[in-house]
Amino acid sequence: FASYYGDHMVLQKAPAGAVVWGYGEPGAAVTVALSGDGGGIVGKKTAPVKGPSGTWTTVLDPMDQGGPYALTARQGPENVTLRDIYFGDVWLCSGQSNMAMTVLQIANASRELAAAARYPDVRVFAAAPARSDVELEDLERIALPWSIPTAAENLGHGNFTYFSAVCWLLGRHLYEALRCPVGLVEVAWGGTPIEAWSSREALRECGLPGNAGRVSALPRYPSSPIPLSLLSHPVIPPGLSPAPSFSGPGEANAFLHTDRYNCTFPALIADWRRAFHTGSAGQTEPLLPFGFVQLSTYRRRSPDDAFARLRWHQTADLGVVPNARMPGTFMAVAMDLCDERSPYGRRVPGGGAEGEEATGCRLRASLLFLGSIHPRDKQNVAQRLQLGARAVAYGEKDLVFQGPYPTGAILEATGAVLNVTYSQELVWRRRDASAFEVCCSSGISRCRWVPAPVLAAEGRTVTLALGGCAPPARALRYAWAEWPCQYQSCALYNTRGLPAPPFL
Repeated sequence: FASYYGDHMVLQKAPAGAVVWGYGEPGAAVTVALSGDGGGIVGKKTAPVKGPSGTWTTVLDPMDQGGPYALTARQGPENVTLRDIYFGDVWLCSGQSNMAMTVLQIANASRELAAAARYPDVRVFAAAPARSDVELEDLERIALPWSIPTAAENLGHGNFTYFSAVCWLLGRHLYEALRCPVGLVEVAWGGTPIEAWSSREALRECGLPGNAGRVSALPRYPSSPIPLSLLSHPVIPPGLSPAPSFSGPGEANAFLHTDRYNCTFPALIADWRRAFHTGSAGQTEPLLPFGFVQLSTYRRRSPDDAFARLRWHQTADLGVVPNARMPGTFMAVAMDLCDERSPYGRRVPGGGAEGEEATGCRLRASLLFLGSIHPRDKQNVAQRLQLGARAVAYGEKDLVFQGPYPTGAILEATGAVLNVTYSQELVWRRRDASAFEVCCSSGISRCRWVPAPVLAAEGRTVTLALGGCAPPARALRYAWAEWPCQYQSCALYNTRGLPAPPFL
């Protein structure tokens, strides 16, 4: 009965019933009892142990938020009891090394660690990465059992271990806004592409072979011999109920199947929703809220547009979410949170997957850190995520949770000026001559992109100069670069300080 999960866990509150499962003697019956702080039984369920897996599953009656409770599973004379359990909302935080960055690694780390003890109702749990050639039914190892946050013990571990800074900060923000217990489950692995988190069926939907389950080497990226389609499966049986989830950036896919991401990302979301709905006996809502962080920055002066393309593909080529292909989703734009002086660069040849510790003199000598792929400002990332979560997952009305996005463009009669209308009032924060670019070609297939300087930004309209475009402009793009902004200084924001996302 999941004894290694430990006390202090958070189970999903009403309107759904929390799913509880465990192991027992095949053919026997397990009685699960939920008791209140005074010891009185508030709910009891009986579940048969199925063979040959030796597992049992039951769904508790829906419980309002709060606690503490004790949960006991009994089979004959044997029993296991978990204590100090609260009912609230559970969030699953997955991704790669930017998700795995700990509180110890981020800006103002000492202040964040000191503040952690003020949030005893935000509980944390971290799974440890494990390789397997088959889908696992259970977690092989636990990095951090369910714990009450304390500075050094639970949040201040070494680089890229546990606990996730973005996940923690998001949970803390949500607790402050909702005053509801929050459970945070981290399942992150540096250097993994989206294929590693997708089922074989989801990969086939996007024209990738079901055994794109194994990557031996990614171009210009660390070796990643990870059996794909296997990373998320063990998280499903415990039943996170209608828990929202969110995923970190997909840096690896800037170097692998980049232009399939407009299919693989929506397919992953739909796949997870199906899996959690089925795995929780229908307790998880079919449209499980899902948030993600749009790709940040890497190399400041790179001519490569792979990062820009991937940012676009993260929205299924529609620019903003939620949208028709990605309902129930929200996004945190992070391209203006660049960190050129971050000490956590990307390890290249010989360094293994992101976040791995080097072992052996030869390996240490071959490590090289490039770029700034791990920005330390995770506070703004979490702040933007929690706005999206409150609007999309919790249905807060009239909450501005994303930056302005263009709704139309009108070319003036002279052909030299383009007026672009946005969805919100604009703040022109940085006069960047290359923020906007137009395609000056007879056809779009081979665009000659030239800057379209901003002449004015007033109200909801941006006026662009097209003097450098001899043929009529055929297309327009914004912030289309690997490093499109200075720190908290893109060209356009809304009045709440949220950046306008890139578009093509």
